[in-house]
Amino acid sequence: MADFVQKTVVKSAVRKLAAPIENVTAFNTIVLSVVTDNPFACTAYESAGVNHAPVEKTKENYVAKVVYQDNDAKSVGSDSAKFNTVAGFNAGATALLDNTTLATAHGGTPVRDTNKETYSATLKCHDASGEIYMVTFGRESVSITSYSDDAIRTRVETWADTVPALA
Repeated sequence: MADFVQKTVVKSAVRKLAAPIENVTAFNTIVLSVVTDNPFACTAYESAGVNHAPVEKTKENYVAKVVYQDNDAKSVGSDSAKFNTVAGFNAGATALLDNTTLATAHGGTPVRDTNKETYSATLKCHDASGEIYMVTFGRESVSITSYSDDAIRTRVETWADTVPALA
């Protein structure tokens, strides 16, 4: 029988943040800065006849959390909603807070639980070498996946070192 022969070495790396990114605005600012400023020196490319930007946002998830409190500030219920854009997240969080039917059903006053809200965005990056890799930002970590050249990790890490929220 023939053996499988390894052809590439695909790596992943994770940076755990010292503190969660403060809010969705700060999170979105960091993600958009990578897309618009291209700090990893990525290059545009064509695949299957489609032109691609050097850095593309491929996935986003934002989860709003609300707790309902009685008159003694005791939690009597909770709600969460998941959105695929920051605009949807902001509008949805407001809608949850303004929904009197839900507040009545829970028997309490709605309050945002921002410390438990989560955010995630994945960027597809095309390295000048031709390698495509992903950078995923979470509220508590940043990961690089599907890369083989350690210079990619070094570029991302060097940039992340300049962003205080990613310490």
